[in-house]
Amino acid sequence: MKRELAFRINGRSAQLQVEDADTLLEVLRDQLKLWSVREGCGVGACGTCTVLMDGKPVSSCLLLARRAEGREILTVEGLSADGQLHVIQEAFIEERALQCGYCTPGFILSVKALLDENPAPTDDEVREFLSGNLCRCAGYGDIIRAVRAAQAKRHHGTRV
Repeated sequence: MKRELAFRINGRSAQLQVEDADTLLEVLRDQLKLWSVREGCGVGACGTCTVLMDGKPVSSCLLLARRAEGREILTVEGLSADGQLHVIQEAFIEERALQCGYCTPGFILSVKALLDENPAPTDDEVREFLSGNLCRCAGYGDIIRAVRAAQAKRHHGTRV
């Protein structure tokens, strides 16, 4: 059965018709053409489909779209502003923390949630927070360096 769904996506209002069984992943990709949101495992174990809902990371492959009613959803497409990359995106590029790039959007959004919650995490806290995001290219050292670079940029007043 189709239902109306109203939520905010990347700072904009959206109203869509969704089926009861549609996942947020399906709606974001199929209806809104937000290609950064990708399916990896389909069971919420890899982090590839991570989006932020009200600032917290969620697995969009597991979340029924109707659960987003009235919520604020953020994808990587919503991070940049005025043609400028977000400091976390810049850090991932500078530290070469994206090998094939498939997992990168989920990692970037998880790092944003982490640094919003804890601006100065230890390496162990970073590893723990990112434990739900898997990189099959094994770029974890580069990812930790990107987190540290993003922290430094935020500390020095670069746009967050």
